[in-house]
Amino acid sequence: MKRILLIWAAALMTCAVAAQTGNGVGGRKKVGVVLSGGGVKGMAHIGVLKVLEEAGIPVDIVTGTSMGSIIGGLYAIGYNACALDSMVRVQDWSYVITDREDLRRQSLADQRKQNTYAFTTGLTIGKRDLRAGGFIKGKNLAELFQQLCTGYTDSLDFTRDLRIPFACVATNIIDNSEVDFHSGRLPQAMRASMAIPAAFSPVRIGDMVLVDGGLKNNYPADIAREMGADIIIGVTVQGQPKMAEDMGGTMSILSQIIDVNCKNKYDENLAMTDLHLQVDTKGYGSASFSKEAIDTLIRRGEELARSHWDDIMALKKRIGVDEAFRPVLLQPLRPKVMTEKRRVTAFVFENMTPQAEAFMREKFHLSRTDSIDAKLEQQLTTAMRVDLFYQTAECHLVPDGDGVRAILTAGQRKSVQLHAGFRYDTEEHAAVQVGLDIPMKSATPMNTELTLRLGKRLIARGDLTFHPRSFIRPTLSMQFCRNDVDIYMEGERAYNVLYNQLQSELTPINVDLRHFNLQIGVRWDFMHYRSTLGSKTSNGVQLENEHFFSYRARLSYNSEDSWYFPTRGARFYAEYAYLTNDFARLRERDADENNIGWKEGMSDVSAHWRMAFTFGGRFTLQPMFYGRLLFGQVLPPVFRNAIGGNRFGRYVEQQMPFAGIGNIEYVDAHFVAAQLQAQQRLGSNNYVLLRLAGAQQADKLRHLFDHRTLLGAQLAYYYNTMFGPVGATVGYSNHTEKPYFYLNLGFDF
Repeated sequence: MKRILLIWAAALMTCAVAAQTGNGVGGRKKVGVVLSGGGVKGMAHIGVLKVLEEAGIPVDIVTGTSMGSIIGGLYAIGYNACALDSMVRVQDWSYVITDREDLRRQSLADQRKQNTYAFTTGLTIGKRDLRAGGFIKGKNLAELFQQLCTGYTDSLDFTRDLRIPFACVATNIIDNSEVDFHSGRLPQAMRASMAIPAAFSPVRIGDMVLVDGGLKNNYPADIAREMGADIIIGVTVQGQPKMAEDMGGTMSILSQIIDVNCKNKYDENLAMTDLHLQVDTKGYGSASFSKEAIDTLIRRGEELARSHWDDIMALKKRIGVDEAFRPVLLQPLRPKVMTEKRRVTAFVFENMTPQAEAFMREKFHLSRTDSIDAKLEQQLTTAMRVDLFYQTAECHLVPDGDGVRAILTAGQRKSVQLHAGFRYDTEEHAAVQVGLDIPMKSATPMNTELTLRLGKRLIARGDLTFHPRSFIRPTLSMQFCRNDVDIYMEGERAYNVLYNQLQSELTPINVDLRHFNLQIGVRWDFMHYRSTLGSKTSNGVQLENEHFFSYRARLSYNSEDSWYFPTRGARFYAEYAYLTNDFARLRERDADENNIGWKEGMSDVSAHWRMAFTFGGRFTLQPMFYGRLLFGQVLPPVFRNAIGGNRFGRYVEQQMPFAGIGNIEYVDAHFVAAQLQAQQRLGSNNYVLLRLAGAQQADKLRHLFDHRTLLGAQLAYYYNTMFGPVGATVGYSNHTEKPYFYLNLGFDF
């Protein structure tokens, strides 16, 4: 027994001596991989890591700055190069690098808002928001890091607790000092390391205000050496130095200021590098987060590393391993919470009022909830932002015995959100729309929305929405419209109508769920006609001031993956309205506008249904069926069926699209149509659309197929930008018998 103990002691002493002499792992030298900052250009690091893995290079230490800290931190917890490649390609970076809400599980009204406004920002009034300091607060980035680092979100020692020892760099702008993260919360450290000044809000830890580490140490090879690396392999993605003639604009000057500051310690750190790989990133900037850019940058990193294959294999010999050596590729430790439910021992609320806590407990029945999964985590954090108006929200799990404690942490409360959108088209010309969301922090949360649209059509609207603990959100709405509408007959303008419409609607039943919205309510409309250019009546259109009361039920469903260019999912809308003058009947008038009696109200039944089927990843077919049927002895002219344009409700709420027809054309009381759209994606954001449509109309339903079929076709090209679709349409129909051209810039509203 004593002999065995002596052997164990000798072995331990040998290991200790080996560790102290820095002779690496298992008799070989320790390898440190250093990844520089550079925004999206840092995606090239993934391509280099692929080749290092293929060559069998062991990685014992990883250090990084900015994007290098993100790639390096994820690599350190087990994401190998292939996993990183897949992860960065599936992300919606247009969402991740903004503060937009993740509305995939939210109401259709919120989805519509996100696809209407080009610009949205939160405004905090009164108490100073210490999380501010950048155009982007970075809440979506923080949530992404939190999800990707599941299992590593608590305070850790990055050397001892991660699968590969790791460190990253940030800059403390209070004293302009370098802050090296060797411990702490990994998502927070990565977020601090990439907080580009002015673009992203800084990260505050204690008395420190942390921004991008590239300002002090953009290539932290010295930290890798301090951590014990004997061999350093470094990857940088900076472009060639700029000359005076390159300083041609504000962005180039700002970029140069950043590049110059990022030279701190660069030459010294480069001198201690055994293999330096400088990736050519020409043609791409730090914010080029397109799919093509990411694909190209990863490929360039891989191609550069392969061109240095002989150097890599020679370095492998210096490390002390033979050519056949292959390290075991790690896989990220993914706790079951990402795919399965885990038992919850308690829900803990931080920085939330008692009323807000009670709201969350009742809305999600947390007193009866004993498990949690990733879906519930997302729902909880989204409700904290959408229903309770917190600017940031976080849910993280802490081990507690055989279960977890779910800790819900809220940030600053929002005061006002400002939205702005703009568009141009060849029919209405320019239009601007602004909106304000004003949360009211009461026991039952309420939200006021104010909307102003400026253009040929002027709209002012106010909505007061109650957020009770259920998913029903009663709403009271008031709207004023000044409509300036051109009416066409068979492609020729017949007359113009300028009128005001005052509208008030109470919707006590407003069920707002993911993909689904049900509204039941009552509405009052008053039509005040100001002027008419053309005959007083045209095609039977009467222009007399009148008010209406209507009972309405609407059902909306939308599971499409894109608001404008869907490739899968379905969209369905159905509405029934009963229109009256006195809550029960409609006035019947003679040719001289005299009231000659009362009739039953008008029934309005409308619906449309569209589905998307994709073939080969780029080609999509979208069949759609739609129509509107009016029943009753009295049909008010202002609510007659109208067709034309590319979308529903273009100028008047009952307007239906029809291929090849622009503007507004009135049709008979019973109208049904079918449309087939073929959508071909070119690249990532270019679309060619071919749309074919056919329709039948009649004054009486039984005569629907007695008239000739309306036919239309149009061809369009669109480029999908962050400010909305930009493109042009040409079309033709047998109703107008003339070509139609339409140009659109921006979101629809």
